[in-house]
Amino acid sequence: MKLEAGRLRGLTEELRSRAELGMKRDIQVAARAFGRVTKSEWFPSGPIVNGDDTAALKGDDGYTLFAAEGMRSEFVAADPWFSGFCSVLVNVNDIAAMGGRPWAVVDVLFLGDAGAERVLEGIVAASELLGVPVVGGHTTRVPGPTSLAVAVLGRARELIRGDGAKPGQTLIAAYDLGGAFRGSGGNFNAATTAPAAKVRSALAILPELAEAGLARAGKDISMAGTCGTLLMMLEASGVGAVLELERLPAPSGVDALRWLTAFPSYGFILAVEPSAVDEVVARFDSVHVHAAAVGSVTDTRRLELSAGGTRELYWDLRHGPLTGFGA
Repeated sequence: MKLEAGRLRGLTEELRSRAELGMKRDIQVAARAFGRVTKSEWFPSGPIVNGDDTAALKGDDGYTLFAAEGMRSEFVAADPWFSGFCSVLVNVNDIAAMGGRPWAVVDVLFLGDAGAERVLEGIVAASELLGVPVVGGHTTRVPGPTSLAVAVLGRARELIRGDGAKPGQTLIAAYDLGGAFRGSGGNFNAATTAPAAKVRSALAILPELAEAGLARAGKDISMAGTCGTLLMMLEASGVGAVLELERLPAPSGVDALRWLTAFPSYGFILAVEPSAVDEVVARFDSVHVHAAAVGSVTDTRRLELSAGGTRELYWDLRHGPLTGFGA
């Protein structure tokens, strides 16, 4: 990713002030609530501390994965078809980010304003593209805006976790750049026009990496953007990192702020052992996903951004949490 000389400080300040990052602070409410629970019949694992988007339930032959996402009502109103599509896609990304394969989807849809049926058309399109059946849900009419939430089940043999990063590991960023921004917002769409075989094979790389022992820590890039998503992994892991912005894969000519705050539709941050970097990058390359080593994990609990030989502090977790789900 190209960055103009002297822009790093201003860019870092802009990234910290983004509303999408502020929304992740709202998660602290959940962290306080579930961090207080004790081990019991209802909470057999005790407090929820890892901050992963997907729950991993251990079984005899691996893990059952369970994730859910809600779509913001303004997104649903502005782009109902794509919001339906994304409601499935983001859940499937959460499953892949944990080293899993999606199994089945259910939806909860409160149909409001006229035209909201387009949401269902988007859900069906994503289900068919990703090969994940919609097996049930709840649909009803309501006055006012349409509301949408989707949950997904998946399976994993080995896990990639959001709290698994360790000092000395190398950061790898992987994106599908074969798309374009949808409208003027932050949604980079690399999915709806791609062949199903490409989309599915790209997602399958994550569980393959987990099963090969090549990746144990990672997250999918959410609306918090690349830096915010990385910060969430660092917080959960109790570590820090230096992110080298000029090494990030990016679409040609894209503005740095727009790319760093984008939801890329296919984007993952992994922390891997240095000896595994070449193999991990090669596996992404084999499915036409752009991947690169983009930094390193440190023991500082600080996320620093680097470009042009200089560094700027993005966040110091010693002085304040983001989500509150920390080591």
